[in-house]
Amino acid sequence: MTAHIAAVSTALPPAVEQTTLWEQHFRHVPHNSRLAGRIFNGAGVRQRHTVANPLEVDVSSYSTGERMRLYNEHARPLGHEAVTNALAAANLTAADVGQLTVVSCTGYTAPGLDVQLAASLDLAPDAQRLMIGHMGCYAALPGLATVTDFVALHRRPAVLLCLELTSLHVQPSTSDIQDVVSHALFGDAATALVVRPGAGPLEFLGTRAVTDASAADHLTWTVTDRGFRMTLSPRVPDVLGKHVRHAVETLLADHGLTVPDVRGWAVHPGGPRILDTVGQELGLPSDAMEPSRHVLRENGNCSSPTVLMVLDELLRGSALRQGDPVVAMAFGPGLTLYVTLLRATGQAADAPSELDASG
Repeated sequence: MTAHIAAVSTALPPAVEQTTLWEQHFRHVPHNSRLAGRIFNGAGVRQRHTVANPLEVDVSSYSTGERMRLYNEHARPLGHEAVTNALAAANLTAADVGQLTVVSCTGYTAPGLDVQLAASLDLAPDAQRLMIGHMGCYAALPGLATVTDFVALHRRPAVLLCLELTSLHVQPSTSDIQDVVSHALFGDAATALVVRPGAGPLEFLGTRAVTDASAADHLTWTVTDRGFRMTLSPRVPDVLGKHVRHAVETLLADHGLTVPDVRGWAVHPGGPRILDTVGQELGLPSDAMEPSRHVLRENGNCSSPTVLMVLDELLRGSALRQGDPVVAMAFGPGLTLYVTLLRATGQAADAPSELDASG
């Protein structure tokens, strides 16, 4: 029994332009404004979406408890919208869902967001739930692997929801350039992906992971009294560059493929340098990273939902043919790299599946 991605849907809070954020807020906070201005201008971001627009509410002085209160206020309705729309696009209802997996590293509560959504969506009482937290930007791909295992084993549809409200973790003003980079890149989003047996535009083939523990301090996400603080070393692209070709080639070789065989690339846009590095290391044509650059430009880096948003952009904007290989890639704390191989099927999201045929 194969597992297929049947639909992807993203729910977004209101947008704010990058230049507006800089001119009306961030250029006035204490730091090296000339360098910070270059970072904002060079981030590759045109606009971001945020539940905590600093032009309206400055959460930088909020306690972690106050930020978690805002997370609980905004996360459930945003996640509900994303899942509802994804199920509708896959021609399924909440009653069809056998498992709901929720990924988030920007908020915590118990009962968790998975329980809240099980109630608001009216999932079946026997629907399984899984929460994946604190894995960061790459969490969507191990989440996808887990969901596809469930679908293949139980022959029931499942939903993966990646939801991050990074705007709740704006830090108090400092001269630390890593804080400036975070303030220039990150946005909020909720992306839901439906996986079902036997039908859908993308078939899941496999996943490979690489962790370089020697670079564990290059990308961190630490709980503090003032929210969660990120460190993002400028050395991350260099470390990623050491591993990306081997990881991709090994996964492709397992399926009798090589890099030139791949017809679609969904690379997590951690920033412009990341995309440049991946493209250079793999020898890709310049337009291969355009779906990733588009998502970065229009949404910023939204942590775990972002690679799924790129995958959706790729499906919407490219002419994938039946059998075309597609690679999704994301990285995060560890320093960890995940690579996932998919195959285009040429099927529509609502095509009859083996599940439908068997009743």
